Amino acid sequence: MRHRQRLVSEEAASDPRMPGASSAVLSPTDRRTPLEKRRVSRRTFLRMAGASIATAALSGCAPRPASTAPHEDGKIQLVYQDCRCLGEQFLLADFHEEHPDIEVFYIPDPENSDEKMLADMQAGIAPDVFSGCCEMLPIWAEEGYLLNLHPYVEADLDAATIADWDAAQYASFLTPDGMRFALPKYHGALALYYNKDLFDEYGVAYPDNTWDHDTYLEAMRRLTADRNGDGKIDLWGSMADIAWDRLQVHVNGWGGHFVDPEDPTRSLMAEPEAMAAMEWIRARIWDDRVMANKLDIQNLETRHAFIQQSLAMVEDGSWALRDILELAPFRIGVAPFPAGPIRRVTLATTDGFAVYSGTKHPEAAWELMKFFVSLEYGRAMAEAQLLQPARASLVDEWVEIVRTQYPEQSQEIDIGAFAEGHIQGYSVTAEIFANMAEARRLTLAAWEEIYTLGQARMDIMKNTSAMIEMAQPGRGQT
Repeated sequence: MRHRQRLVSEEAASDPRMPGASSAVLSPTDRRTPLEKRRVSRRTFLRMAGASIATAALSGCAPRPASTAPHEDGKIQLVYQDCRCLGEQFLLADFHEEHPDIEVFYIPDPENSDEKMLADMQAGIAPDVFSGCCEMLPIWAEEGYLLNLHPYVEADLDAATIADWDAAQYASFLTPDGMRFALPKYHGALALYYNKDLFDEYGVAYPDNTWDHDTYLEAMRRLTADRNGDGKIDLWGSMADIAWDRLQVHVNGWGGHFVDPEDPTRSLMAEPEAMAAMEWIRARIWDDRVMANKLDIQNLETRHAFIQQSLAMVEDGSWALRDILELAPFRIGVAPFPAGPIRRVTLATTDGFAVYSGTKHPEAAWELMKFFVSLEYGRAMAEAQLLQPARASLVDEWVEIVRTQYPEQSQEIDIGAFAEGHIQGYSVTAEIFANMAEARRLTLAAWEEIYTLGQARMDIMKNTSAMIEMAQPGRGQT
């Protein structure tokens, strides 16, 4: 076959316009079928990626190239930026075969990607296609740096593809005025991991889909302990990341919101529902001492505190699954996120693919976008990184992939719990203010005082909410 099975062309290594572009080449005698070539085993993936990671890592400090002009051989050249977790990018060979007039050069995300990407966009040198997440994609869209995908979606994507995505996640990639700035990459979902060995030791029933926040609190109290007898807690019942979307999911469960669903310039953070939910988390950390904060666990990532058995439970997502399966020395359980007093919700992350509005080749970039949201690429991300697919039709395959790669560790885990919000339609996504950058800055500063340092009560959120609203366009300072 004409398949070259490579990430990028060999000439990219010496092309000054493509700093850091890495290459990985398979033997021309490789006689696997196309389907077999798509299904890269984890061992093969690691061997292949190992040859290119050194070159790719060095590129993190290099300036990233602007959108490129057609090469001397007539090919359109695109730059694609994504995480450093190489794997599914090897499928770009399939794209090159299907689009011989387009050549894609992969570069890894730099350190401090959010800040550097914004600087590159402002300078007009951003990659043509890239992935992003959370508050940053809407911020970039607000600034006009993302291409409006609506006409391309209307012309090229069928209703079945759109229906396969989580409706909440798909809707999150719209600006208030209806511009579509991204498409789903994968569907990270929040759930409750728990340590079965600790639950058995303390005689606590395992979490299930009947749990609410009262049941959750009762279990946290029974599982919090001083295990080494030094008079200090060294096992906490649970932990939540103090981050925008992680706290918002609790607020939604209380029936509240951070942002008015009808008006992205109006803050609801000081409303009773939001205040009660945020106070519930504060009280667990500072009054009951049954939830850890980041100082308690020496600033470890929550998943690693759980792996080290400082936490009996942890609120974390399917994106942490591989690390936990790889490293946890105990039996793992996963349950749906506990229901709030008003409703059951869970977080769907807003990881998406987007196109730079300054690309010189929007049509070619759209062809690459279609490739990235295909079933084949979603399957490849699941195989290479265990990322939960954005497409519901791939969930059963993903569960089987996890069980195949980690047969012992996953045998007692309800992996399907991660997809429950998607399948049953109770997912929520991060709520975004019109001026999200200032809202994020003000909120994180307040939460540092409340949750991390314990030096402020929840009342300061009333002033924070008012300041956020004043920072919104048309409501005060801009």
